Amino acid sequence: MSSAPDQSHSWRRVLGLGMVTGAADDDCSAIGTYASAGAQFGLGFLWTAPVTFPMMFAVVYFSSKLGQVTGKGLFAVVKDRYPKWILWPMLIGVLAGNTIEAGADIAGMAASLNIFVGIPAFLTVVVIAAIIFLVQLFGSYTLIRNIFRWLALALFAYVGSAIMARPDPWEVVRGTFIPHVQLSKDFLSILVAVIGTTLSAYLYTWQSNVEVEEKIAQGKTNLSARQGASEAELRRSRRDIVTGMAFSNIIMYFIILSTGATLHKAGHTNIENAAEAAQALQPLAGSAAEFLFAIGVIAVGFLAVPVMTTGAAYDLAQALGWKSSLHAEPREAKSFYCLIAGFTLLAVLLNGLGFNPMRALVYAGIVQGFSTPPLMLFIVLMTSDRHLMGDKANGRWLNMLSWLTVAAIFAASAGLVISWLL
Repeated sequence: MSSAPDQSHSWRRVLGLGMVTGAADDDCSAIGTYASAGAQFGLGFLWTAPVTFPMMFAVVYFSSKLGQVTGKGLFAVVKDRYPKWILWPMLIGVLAGNTIEAGADIAGMAASLNIFVGIPAFLTVVVIAAIIFLVQLFGSYTLIRNIFRWLALALFAYVGSAIMARPDPWEVVRGTFIPHVQLSKDFLSILVAVIGTTLSAYLYTWQSNVEVEEKIAQGKTNLSARQGASEAELRRSRRDIVTGMAFSNIIMYFIILSTGATLHKAGHTNIENAAEAAQALQPLAGSAAEFLFAIGVIAVGFLAVPVMTTGAAYDLAQALGWKSSLHAEPREAKSFYCLIAGFTLLAVLLNGLGFNPMRALVYAGIVQGFSTPPLMLFIVLMTSDRHLMGDKANGRWLNMLSWLTVAAIFAASAGLVISWLL
């Protein structure tokens, strides 16, 4: 057989899984957080993109490797290796982060849609959540992915808008390569939100479970058949994840650049609604800016919200020892699908509290910034354990990078707490 079809399939897979992972990371909360960071602090926040990129790759790759080598989802491994007093507090933090971010994302989608239609916001939230759940129940996440992954390319409009805004090149270079940190509550809040939303816990659990689901799809339904990974499989995963995280990071960079070069420059430092966030696209799209913004937000929302609600269901089902697989029919895994419905309902109910949708997106990132560090710590510990991982345990350089990542996010969270206290 010639190599051309294999190569074609390989690149389709990269553009498929890689783009979905990256777009899911650039969810509505991420877009709102990056836009707020650029509007409030301008180009001085650009350095966070190149700094977080290797961190994003390391932790998501570790989660992928853990799922492939053990044949289990992340929390199934945690349950097997650690006592309940470690498992449950960490699980509760992750479930809270996923649910709050899913609720904020649905609100962001509804706010974007309401730029054009005068439907009551909460009704729009209910309709969006119902569509997402029904497609998961009667269709598949693959269907959602195939529909919306190409619409997520609308996020590249921020690249064009940033270029057409003609920012000062020296300011761009300085903001990108010279980190600038303010020891203020506002700055640290946005910094923790940016770290939290780029390194969100739902990505880790989702990635480990996707690897398990792929093996199940290959007919490896028994745990013993799923365990183990070849170097070729890990190399494929690294390629997928680098592609996805690069996509996510490029969009992050240009959202900050475009909002910094337009909104911040014009003195518009606080974004209160979706229409204001869309103004950053006007240099490229003109009067169509709001439409383009809405398409991007709604597309990534449909990609990301199922990842969050299903990820939460995976985590809790694994902790309880219940069957959890999207390859199972609802009648075969009733508890798992009930959990997906439950977390979707909780996300909807959070919208009844009346938070400003754009602020809620940033708050969701802050919550993730606090719930993520403990999970990151245990992912590094587990993937460094040769008893668990064998010869696939982390190497020296990846371990150094991972420990720097853990230290950075703990430090940012601690700094924010100190700023609140003082």
